[in-house]
Amino acid sequence: MNTHSIPEKELVAIILYISLFFIIVAVALIIFFYFSRKKIIQKELEKKDLILQYQKEQLHAIIITQEEERKRIAQDLHDDISSKLNIVSLNTHLLSAPNLTEAETTEITGNIINLTAKALENSRKIAHNLLPPVFEKFGLNAGVEELCEEFESSKSVKTHYKNEIDFDDNIDRHLHIFRILQELMNNSLRHGKATEIWIAFKNNNGVGTCYYEDNGIGFNSKNLENQKGLGMKNIESRISFLNGTIKFDSEINKGITVIFTF
Repeated sequence: MNTHSIPEKELVAIILYISLFFIIVAVALIIFFYFSRKKIIQKELEKKDLILQYQKEQLHAIIITQEEERKRIAQDLHDDISSKLNIVSLNTHLLSAPNLTEAETTEITGNIINLTAKALENSRKIAHNLLPPVFEKFGLNAGVEELCEEFESSKSVKTHYKNEIDFDDNIDRHLHIFRILQELMNNSLRHGKATEIWIAFKNNNGVGTCYYEDNGIGFNSKNLENQKGLGMKNIESRISFLNGTIKFDSEINKGITVIFTF
């Protein structure tokens, strides 16, 4: 029996080699998992950085949009209201002047009444641009109908609007949808030179969806630079608030198609 047994030295060597093999395999596995984990963590960090960058861009777009809106309101107040009230004030002081004839008093009073009426009308227009009364009283559907009528009143574009959704009373969410359509329609008219616009609200398996289309000059939607404008970022920000999705599709001279959910 002893003639077939492995010498003790060879046995020790075999055990050492096997142990060394398992140690090398173990070290290789540890290194592999370490770098794999490091790569995964690096990708997760890159993804988080991209999300943060996207959120920063959205916030930046919101702030710029708000500032531009404030500038526009300030400009409207200055041009339409303050200037007229200044003239009203001057006319009022004229009324206190001595030796005014009856005709002069009537003329000055008429000027004051006329300017006050114009200032009131302009203040209503400014308030209307901020939040249309029809939207506030009757909801999104009525607001979009009025928006279409306002665009058609320019005689440069025809609108086709269809709604198959019974909207609830969530005015905050609906205001985002309304502003998105305002932005899209302004872009269609101003940049797209569209002569027809189609808007349709549908309920797809419980998901509110808006289909928007125009027949304008379009743009290359595959060029991401065309989707980086402030207006587009503003739209994406509102879609983010709605927890929705948005898809643009456009080609040169083939108009634009936009589908967004909310």
